[in-house]
Amino acid sequence: MPRLQVGDWINSGVNWLRDNLSWLFDFISSVVQGMYDAVNTVLGAPEPLLFAGILAVLAWWLRGLMPAVLAFLGFALIDSIELWGEAMNTLALVLVAGVITIVFAVPLGIWASRNRAVSAVIRPVLDFMQTMPAFVYLIPGIFFFGLGVVPGVVATVIFSMPPGVRMTELGIRQVDTELVEAADAFGTHPRRTLLRVQLPLALPTIMAGVNQVIMLALSMVVIAGMVGAEGLGSTVFQAISSVDVAMGFEGGIAVVILAMYLDRMTSALNQRVSPLARRALAKEQAKALSGFKVLRWRPATSVAMVGVVALALVAGGMHVFSGDEDDSQVSADVGKGQSVNLGYINWDEGVASTFLWKELLEQRGFKPKVQSYDVGALWTGMAAGNIDLQTDGWLPATHAAYWSKYKDKLENLGSWYGPTSLEVAVPSYVKDVKTLDDLEKKSSTFKGKIIGIEPGAGEMKLMQDKVMPAYGLNKNFTLVKGSTAAMLSQLDRSYAKQEPIAVTLWSPHWAYDKYHLTKLKDTKGAFGKGDHVDTIARKGFSQKNPQVAQWMKNFKLSEKQLTSLESEIQDAGKGKEQQGVRAWLKKNPGMVNKLAPVPGADQKGKDAGAAPKIGYFPWDEDVATTYLWKNVLERRGYKPSIKQYDVGSMFTGMSSGQVDVEFDAWLPVGQKQYWDKYKENLVDIGPWYDKTSLDIAVPSYVKGVKSLADLKGKGSTFKGRIIGIEPGTGQMKMLKNKVLPAYGLDKEYKVSDGSSPAMLAQLERSYAKHEPVAVVLWTPHWAYSKYQITRLADPKKAFGANNEIRSLGHKSFPKKYPEFYGWLKKWHMTNQELASLEQAVQEAGKGNEEKGVQKWMDAHPGIVDKMAPVAS
Repeated sequence: MPRLQVGDWINSGVNWLRDNLSWLFDFISSVVQGMYDAVNTVLGAPEPLLFAGILAVLAWWLRGLMPAVLAFLGFALIDSIELWGEAMNTLALVLVAGVITIVFAVPLGIWASRNRAVSAVIRPVLDFMQTMPAFVYLIPGIFFFGLGVVPGVVATVIFSMPPGVRMTELGIRQVDTELVEAADAFGTHPRRTLLRVQLPLALPTIMAGVNQVIMLALSMVVIAGMVGAEGLGSTVFQAISSVDVAMGFEGGIAVVILAMYLDRMTSALNQRVSPLARRALAKEQAKALSGFKVLRWRPATSVAMVGVVALALVAGGMHVFSGDEDDSQVSADVGKGQSVNLGYINWDEGVASTFLWKELLEQRGFKPKVQSYDVGALWTGMAAGNIDLQTDGWLPATHAAYWSKYKDKLENLGSWYGPTSLEVAVPSYVKDVKTLDDLEKKSSTFKGKIIGIEPGAGEMKLMQDKVMPAYGLNKNFTLVKGSTAAMLSQLDRSYAKQEPIAVTLWSPHWAYDKYHLTKLKDTKGAFGKGDHVDTIARKGFSQKNPQVAQWMKNFKLSEKQLTSLESEIQDAGKGKEQQGVRAWLKKNPGMVNKLAPVPGADQKGKDAGAAPKIGYFPWDEDVATTYLWKNVLERRGYKPSIKQYDVGSMFTGMSSGQVDVEFDAWLPVGQKQYWDKYKENLVDIGPWYDKTSLDIAVPSYVKGVKSLADLKGKGSTFKGRIIGIEPGTGQMKMLKNKVLPAYGLDKEYKVSDGSSPAMLAQLERSYAKHEPVAVVLWTPHWAYSKYQITRLADPKKAFGANNEIRSLGHKSFPKKYPEFYGWLKKWHMTNQELASLEQAVQEAGKGNEEKGVQKWMDAHPGIVDKMAPVAS
């Protein structure tokens, strides 16, 4: 019988639909993606345990107290194994797919129940939809909608629709015909009969169908993880492809908890929506008056809704005021938040290079997203433009079939590793097997099996189509399909038992270091010449992202670098790949700038490794600039240490060499006495900020006080106090010894010794109560922006001339740290720069100064190069 080309016909039909109805698929994709994004945002907004509380309240309302407690504990377990985000992604997929399915399934079921012809036509279609293997729906989904959430949702809708249609039809057909006839006899319109009689009585059966829809949707969205759908499906797929028992169990238990919750809740929902079920529930609650009524009692709908809303508001509020946690530091904001989608195959070099570039791109200001795919899905997704690039294209041999098929829609950004080789390997204890020719007569030794990897891998296709026929192995050997991790697991077991085994392998691979293996020679050259590992991008990527494309074109790793990177990722463990990358980068300083160069970014200074000791006062401008220089110096490879001092201690320590440098010397007036005393042992590096002043300030609501002279006779108004700062500061000594006597205030006022924070705290308290207060202040200071304050004029110039803020160092500083000295000589900050830096540090709060500085630096790209330029 001639072969019917059914597959070719279907393929042609799919291609025609894709080419002619792309507008429709784009519309569907936009709608579905929008629905998912909205639901996922809502589910992901609250804090995990608070949202678990919301779900528990719903469980209490639907099932009772004990199910609510168990639900909370189950979701708390998901949070504790760090799969909360993935679980919420999956829940969002299920809800979106479930709603779409029900919207279509229920009307179809009603139509089928009222029309025998429609029922006869729909039944075989539903049979086809329900019995077709679930994986098959993903294939046209990729062609029509690309990779990601949308094909997963569409495939889920198709797969889960049959029970919804069938149960709706069954429920309506099971309604007692006498009731329907009675309604007709009283002249009820068919529509009202459906809505008032048939649907209420059929609701228990329809809700059972809804329950099945939800459960099938959950099973399908897990499978959809293979095509990049987010959530637990992706976790389970990665666990399967890497045979990771721990990851697989954790992902599986999260799916089970989610499935049990959805199953129990949708089953119980019938009791709230069905009139018959509500009566049964009322009887059950009446019985609960005796016995364990607390366990059986369920809150009224209004009470449950109040609880849910209250928890939601609290949870949402916590999310609003919580910051995003991200370990990555933006060293040069080249990307400006631009997204880059990276796909990868779960092979060691693919995982290592992908997460390496994820870290590099994040440090350069991009927002990369990484996702694991099957080989075929990865190449198809790139050709469709859903994935920007991948770093694991083995060409010209292994992935030749994919490159040949899709090369018109892709860009090859060049090789970053090579040459490689594909091979079959056996343990070295297997004697007399040195070449592929030797395998032919050893079939029984290896039980007729060669253990392979992923069926879609180019090496597997090459083995089946070329290598095995060339050596006659296709007659006596079976190529076992599986995954890379499964092959390595089998190799480990056989090696431990000293059993013969033949596996498909490639070079480089860490297995050759861990085990003593023989790489079988390919005497006939069936594997072809060695591959090189290329970076492949979607067409147009280089034009849209020229900087990233250029980095990729120059990307190179040696065998030692690649294997050490893979080793760090292996040691970090599954789910911590980026931590492994960061550990590797710390051991390979300069690698970031080498692989993703930006002029000056993270370049090491000539004196990298030097450890200058920096002192500072607890003054706003000094705290801010000290932490700024600490960050900049660390970027340049220095190892600075910082320590807070009192003013007198600072100058004393600096003159003796215990402190190398400080940035807050107010000269020629403010700290003149210290400079005069210690200047022989110090060096004036130069000013970085000018036009300062020392002040006394009062709130603007204090009338009749505009100058220092106006304070005279007003001692009672201010309780005879001027609130001061640190007693060792030059300003305090000048105020007591010169300013107050100059205006005749020394007998009327006492200057309170304290600290800058204490002074500011007193100012804030007095200002809030609208009380008069006089404080020691200086310009610039953020207090002048926060409060309405009058800077008292100094007509007698008792405070002296305006100061500059200068950097001072020990006399050995220029020779000890010549590069740092040169940077400080040219450093200057504007009023706006200093004010915004102080504000960022203030907003970060005590103990978080480095975070405040980092935030300010992110908003001022290029500041490192400006402050500490390094010649390339």
